[in-house]
Amino acid sequence: MSTELNPRNYYRLPWSLTDNGISWLEVTTKCNLACKGCYRDQSVEGHKTLEEIADDLAVFKRERKSDCMSVAGGDPLVHPQIVEITRMIAEGGWKPIINTNGLALTRSLLKDLKRAGVVGFTFHIDTSQKRSDATGPTERDLIQLRHKFAEMLAEEGGISCSFNQTVNAETLKDIPEVVRWATKYPEIVHTVVFILYREPQMLGQFNYYANGKKIHLDTMYEDTGWGGAKILKANDVVAKIREVDPLYEPSAYINGTVDPDSMKWLLGVRAATGSKTFGYVSPRFMEVIQNVYHLFKDKWVSYSAPQGLNKGKPAAFVFGLFDKGMRKIAKRYMGATLTDPSLLFKKMHLQTFTVIQPIDFMPDGRMNMCDSCPDMTVYKGKMYWSCRLEEIKRYGAFITAAPKDAEELSEKQNEALGRRITEKPSIETNTMV
Repeated sequence: MSTELNPRNYYRLPWSLTDNGISWLEVTTKCNLACKGCYRDQSVEGHKTLEEIADDLAVFKRERKSDCMSVAGGDPLVHPQIVEITRMIAEGGWKPIINTNGLALTRSLLKDLKRAGVVGFTFHIDTSQKRSDATGPTERDLIQLRHKFAEMLAEEGGISCSFNQTVNAETLKDIPEVVRWATKYPEIVHTVVFILYREPQMLGQFNYYANGKKIHLDTMYEDTGWGGAKILKANDVVAKIREVDPLYEPSAYINGTVDPDSMKWLLGVRAATGSKTFGYVSPRFMEVIQNVYHLFKDKWVSYSAPQGLNKGKPAAFVFGLFDKGMRKIAKRYMGATLTDPSLLFKKMHLQTFTVIQPIDFMPDGRMNMCDSCPDMTVYKGKMYWSCRLEEIKRYGAFITAAPKDAEELSEKQNEALGRRITEKPSIETNTMV
């Protein structure tokens, strides 16, 4: 099942490379997991020093306004000075958001991070990982683990809780199970992000160049066999979400650098009490929230605190005075209270479902990136797309691509077919997403 998405129906987030809701700080390349499809090389560099991190933050401060700072790696919780790093970020005026697999998170560390100023966590949990704290072949088997982390943060209080899940052609079918779980607990599960996996099956269709010289990517981006045969788009995920919640409707997006109609980041914000959905906030609501915040804070908002996410009722009724979309939410809520008056005494929560569609190869070899990317990072004093940082580290430049001619492509396909017949594909290699 597929769903058409028309960008003209949604609010294009006004974020830019110099004025963005989020920035991406990599504090280490070390990690305590080996995820299929990971594009970061753990064998080099290791932990950054506090001085190096301070230098990176200085670049962000000089070059880019941001509301939040995503603290990433590797896994940032394995950095021995993660509490000090979190404090540095908070004191610099950013909201620290820890991107982690959660393996190293203890209640004691959580308390220390909260005291240091952490605002949120984004947990990466999915079947691409070989975890010691959960087993099972499907995303459904990992729901209990996700719930454990959500409750852990809720008990500490005042911390935003998000979950990232890498989605491939095989795990697409598991999305409804994850959505079904999340929609029951909007008060503790604030955001779920579905990140589409890019199996590099198209690599063989192009020649690649760096600094004007032809290069080979076989040792850098290898075919793991994990991604499946189909290249997914945002509308594939939307269709799966709607199997559980037919009211799901995005309100905001970020487009691509080459294709302006592509949905690189797609956000839908649910207004709900428990599993009861009253609707999704309107594009106009998102526009007003972003611009009012920017007017008073001089930056675009991202990662609202939990206490701000339980204000669904006033949002629906106040904005409903002049916005048709929010008025629908208010009407559904009032209708529901007629059959269930207990809703009058319950909070209406705002819960976000986000779809991220990474790099697309265009037929002519151009790479369609996330325009105004929220995950720009700093390396040696300059900002780069974090998902392609390995290219900068290895070649000092981004790679470009050009289509192969028919004869060359046929030879490559025959070679790849022979290799796959005689070799078992690796599942623990760096892969372009």
